[in-house]
Amino acid sequence: MFKRTTISALVIGASLSTFPAFAAENVTGPETVLTASYHYDIPAGALSDGLLRFAATSGLSLSAQASLTLGKQNQALSGELTVEQALEALLHGTGLKAMVHDSMVLLSGTSQYTFAEQPVTMETLAVTAKRADRVSKGATGLELDLKDTPQSISSIEQQSLAENGLTKSNEALNMITGLNVEQYETNRATFNSRGFEVQLTQTDGLGVSNSFGTVTGQQDTFLFEKIEVIRGANGLLTGVGNASGTINYVRKRPTNEDEGQVSVSAGSYDTQRAALDYNKVLTEDGSWAARVVMATETGESYIRDLENENSTVYAVVDGQVGDNGILTFGMSYQDANQDSPMWGSLTLNVEDGSQASFARSSSTAADWAYWDTETTDAFVEYTHLLSDNWEAKATYNHREFVGDSQLLYAYSTSGSLNTDYSNLVGWPYKGHTEIENDLFDINLSGDFEAFGRQHQLLAGISYSEQNTKTYSGSVDDSEMRQSLPSFPYDGSAYPEPSFGDLALDGTGEQQLTRVYLASKLQLADQLHSIIGMNAIKLERAGKSIYGNAVSATNYPDTEEVSPYVSFLYDFTDDVLGYVSYSDIYQNQDQTDINGNYLDPVKGVNYEAGIKAEWFDKRVLTSFAVFEAKQTGLATYAGINSNQQYYYEPKDVTSRGYEVEASGYLTPLTRLSLGLTHLKLTGPDGKDIYQWVPRNSVKLMLDTRLASMPELKLGVNTRWQSDVQSTSNVKQDAYMVTNAFVSYELTDDATLRLNVNNIFDEKYIQGLAYGAIYGAPRSATATFDYRF
Repeated sequence: MFKRTTISALVIGASLSTFPAFAAENVTGPETVLTASYHYDIPAGALSDGLLRFAATSGLSLSAQASLTLGKQNQALSGELTVEQALEALLHGTGLKAMVHDSMVLLSGTSQYTFAEQPVTMETLAVTAKRADRVSKGATGLELDLKDTPQSISSIEQQSLAENGLTKSNEALNMITGLNVEQYETNRATFNSRGFEVQLTQTDGLGVSNSFGTVTGQQDTFLFEKIEVIRGANGLLTGVGNASGTINYVRKRPTNEDEGQVSVSAGSYDTQRAALDYNKVLTEDGSWAARVVMATETGESYIRDLENENSTVYAVVDGQVGDNGILTFGMSYQDANQDSPMWGSLTLNVEDGSQASFARSSSTAADWAYWDTETTDAFVEYTHLLSDNWEAKATYNHREFVGDSQLLYAYSTSGSLNTDYSNLVGWPYKGHTEIENDLFDINLSGDFEAFGRQHQLLAGISYSEQNTKTYSGSVDDSEMRQSLPSFPYDGSAYPEPSFGDLALDGTGEQQLTRVYLASKLQLADQLHSIIGMNAIKLERAGKSIYGNAVSATNYPDTEEVSPYVSFLYDFTDDVLGYVSYSDIYQNQDQTDINGNYLDPVKGVNYEAGIKAEWFDKRVLTSFAVFEAKQTGLATYAGINSNQQYYYEPKDVTSRGYEVEASGYLTPLTRLSLGLTHLKLTGPDGKDIYQWVPRNSVKLMLDTRLASMPELKLGVNTRWQSDVQSTSNVKQDAYMVTNAFVSYELTDDATLRLNVNNIFDEKYIQGLAYGAIYGAPRSATATFDYRF
């Protein structure tokens, strides 16, 4: 829970990269106060937020005129520092000075702003403290530091996303430790972690399952403060879950200052991009604020004829209602259009047992193909502060997805190419998809005292509903399954059919009711436990429609209770060990070769690990070993006579370990390094899922030169071991390396150059469902301006 901080002014700021502390020149006061030492953990961001955190940590009050700090920025601050050092670092480059008198910090200086010159009392504005100290609730729903969470968690914050040119969600997820992105078409991908498909994607800690584990399209990362991945069993988060993990997108929220950013980019394949992020404090006392984020991108591709056009807009408002209420509401809209997209992937296995190799630009798409999607999200949150330690929160999320497509699926009836690369036939398709999701959640959380110790508690109930409708246009038999020329062919190889009008061909409904409970119990000075449980009821039904024939599918209602328990032990202030256990339960939408739905998968997950902080808590390292056993897991087995994927249930065990280090090695050098090793076996004890890499390494590193702090250099690289598909297509071990260089022209303007795949490595992106080549070397130039 956040604590209110008593201050007597609204202070304002913006984001800036980390610099070292400087010798005190702008801080004066009594030595006894200035030399007091505290551990600070203040991220780069709004100066108001940084000073609120500083005041809370130091136990000091803060006074300033509101206009002094509007439009200014604070640096990231981490480690054991004196009050003098911390203030000097926070105020560096702001033009402000601080004078400490008794327990009061007074700010002075000049400002480019001339309004709001009277101090503003913030003692009762809970919303401003909330904005300054937002905490993602990670794997448990409780407010825990990464070190205190008994699971493996990785995250990439907005600054790293932007600097590394990771503007699309799949690009960002590719850099997360232990997560693999299986991009098997130009517009669809699956994700796997610890050998299993990630079935759940969340936004701000709430979400619903991905259909078949597949995600259509990509989200623009400019909308998010950070992207988190919690690896391992996720039932405590969702009520249903497997042993892979959960992806959580943390949306940008209003801040305590007027600030903005514009970004324009141009790059390879005629790619052009523009983005805007603007925050506005709506009231003089800061009680209401709004933020608008927009991004648009157009461009061609290294893949033949493929063109992309994506636009996103997001708006959010938050404010205080009465003395104890905080209301937040927002909406986002994304319009994504692809011309000449691939449906399905490349066939690379040849009848003589060899493996074909084509140019990376090769595509199975027709020039009349397109895939357009629209996604609308709306949400409302209300938080009521019952006391300093307790709050009640109610959330409603609504999502609408609409997809229109006209596609060509190219496949081999024998499963392989002839030696002249012929033997492909086409399956044209025209479709329309509508998916609506509604989610309600209400919970109570807070601290309580029992047996002389402080504990945390979270209890809640949620209800989600998903409704799906699919439509298709008929195609005359004479225009189906026409032979294609030897591959690679051009976009005119298959004539556009005369599609019939769209008609409803399927519906689906799903309702999930969930009651959940989680608690952190302080059992002893160094020993604590996190326990939790979920009780769920799942109801599903569906219909398939072929002409006048309607085939209804009714699933039995499912009721399940899943426990979670972990124990954590603080060996020192910096070193913690943990063990955890969780049940696994996940419904499955996959069907067998006859079209019958598979039973839910069940299992157990065990994990043990140790986490440690180094260099004055600037760096967090973690080591985890895990084992997950799943029974009846849907396993891709092929394509049936109706050209539908079909699956077989298999018992699968995953064992392995993960090592990760992240943080600032020095105030100028930031590191994120992760290594994953795993072993996947079937019921016979033999290797299974050979398309999943058994070993992978992810690295992100950036640094500034002490002699030229305006210059920043960065590199990110990922390596994975060899993989093999069910049709024996192979990809040797490979490494893809990207780099960037940025230069701060002024305090507000930055120029950056990103080069991706600098060694021009040729590789296949994923083999879980097929094959598609990764992108060759490319470059993008970006200009950022903050105001």
